[in-house]
Amino acid sequence: MRLLTPELGLLFWTLIAFLIVFFVLKKYAWRPILNSLDQRERGIADSLETADRVRKEMTQMKNENEELMAVAREERGAMLKEAREIKERMINEAKDQAKLEANKIILEAQQQINAQKMAAITEVKNQVGMMVIEVTEKVLRRELSNPAAQEEHIRSLVEEVKLN
Repeated sequence: MRLLTPELGLLFWTLIAFLIVFFVLKKYAWRPILNSLDQRERGIADSLETADRVRKEMTQMKNENEELMAVAREERGAMLKEAREIKERMINEAKDQAKLEANKIILEAQQQINAQKMAAITEVKNQVGMMVIEVTEKVLRRELSNPAAQEEHIRSLVEEVKLN
């Protein structure tokens, strides 16, 4: 029970021990503790500033990134539009070239057909002419085998020539 009712001597020695510990702590421990707390506080403040600066930079970078993405989208759209236009132009040019080639081929085919037609007509005329000559020769031989018929035929031809 002596602890519950302390004596004056115990209070005195406890107070002296406390003051000694207090002065030793004050002289050797408080400054390093306070310095480390100050450093920690500065470190935390620096970290907060750095975090704030990084957040601002990230926001700025995000905005720049969005602007770059918008520009890239516009450029992509322009490139796609230009590619479509080039494709359509190439297709149209190919179609026009194909039409020109087709028309050229058709004209050449028509010219060949006309040439072959004319050759065939000429051939037919030549054959008809040859047949007419052969038939005429046969008819004339038969009719001109008789001298009286020859003279009569010559007179009719002369009269025809005079009429024309």
